Amino acid sequence: MLNQNLTQPIPESELILNDDGSVYHLNLKREHVGDIILTVGDPDRVEKVSQHFDSIDHKIQRREFKTHTGRLGNKRLSVISTGMGTDNVEILMTELDALVNIDLEKRTIKEDITKLEIIRLGTSGGLQPEVENGSCILSRYSVGLDTLMNFYELEQEPMETALATSLQETIGLGFLPYVVQASENLLARFQEVGEEGITLTAPGFYAPQGRAIRLLPFRNDLIDQYRDFRHQGIRISNFEMETAGYYALGQMFGHECLSCNAIIANRSENSFSTDPGKVVEEMIKKVLGIISRQA
Repeated sequence: MLNQNLTQPIPESELILNDDGSVYHLNLKREHVGDIILTVGDPDRVEKVSQHFDSIDHKIQRREFKTHTGRLGNKRLSVISTGMGTDNVEILMTELDALVNIDLEKRTIKEDITKLEIIRLGTSGGLQPEVENGSCILSRYSVGLDTLMNFYELEQEPMETALATSLQETIGLGFLPYVVQASENLLARFQEVGEEGITLTAPGFYAPQGRAIRLLPFRNDLIDQYRDFRHQGIRISNFEMETAGYYALGQMFGHECLSCNAIIANRSENSFSTDPGKVVEEMIKKVLGIISRQA
């Protein structure tokens, strides 16, 4: 549920600002971000994106949140690293929204709301044999296995709730997942980047993704269950750790979100890409090429 109170100032304890007026974690002011936001997990990947900009006018880093803002053609855009997980995505999305939709001096919500375009450029593992290493999946839907949305009022379509319930019952989860759709606008504009798929967002890298090192997942056939799951012809194509957070928070804030997943491993085939950096670079170039042409 959105806070619609335009007159009541938001307390300092709720929206924390740094001494220079920037938002707390991102260390950014409104003038530091573009209307197109590219996000990556790894801070070292920020330069791999911004090296293709025509110019860069702002650089800042605090913790895992690293930002480069510049221009590509006549578009002003930012690339920001988040680290891993939907907990970090919540920080990013909330503070980005505050930058564009909160008057930070008055601490009040603006009457005119800005809609951002947020595109995740991430890595992912394929779950189906045909999701090959080196390919790219655009997440039409994401299924969140994290519990972040238990703390928000996320509206879901009947199909999304049915899919979540079916997965819960099939896997034997003690909680109900959530399902959210990508921006149709961004899916259409970036369709040449890759095939559409259904992405599972896991709350961890090891047991939630069926990996067994010394600690075992709660069931030893978890990967098989993910791969073989079907609901009205829908199956899961890949998994990672952030997409559902972007889609859910984007929907609630009113921003447009799309997750582009560079497939660097296939868990069904137990294979890993021989050159994951090249796979990511090709995805970055495709996305930036489209942005440049659409500018």
